[in-house]
Amino acid sequence: MAFLALHHVQLAMPPGGEDQARAFYGDVLGLHEVPKPENLARRGGCWFEQGDLRIHLGVEEDFRAARKAHPALLVDELAGLTARIDAAGFKVISDEPLQGFERLYVYDPFGNRIELMRAVG
Repeated sequence: MAFLALHHVQLAMPPGGEDQARAFYGDVLGLHEVPKPENLARRGGCWFEQGDLRIHLGVEEDFRAARKAHPALLVDELAGLTARIDAAGFKVISDEPLQGFERLYVYDPFGNRIELMRAVG
């Protein structure tokens, strides 16, 4: 048996947060919303994709943000994305360097931590 790839990351969000998720993941990060399968759509939430990247936002009634656990998204152009995040009113947070990467954090509208990384060197 071999693991082949990571299919998707699921993050939690509170009930009724779909519009906020679309504004952040769609408008700010630039990911494309894809329809959830009909049998799962009734649960609420949103799914976003770009190429092989898939982020699913699922409704959790007793929601608590993931403030430490997080996905790390590899990007090709961090400066422009940082400017978009700032313009949308989200705080960009720098962290300690990691060899070979420029990186920062942002918290989605629900408080989930998202790491953004650009390979350097």
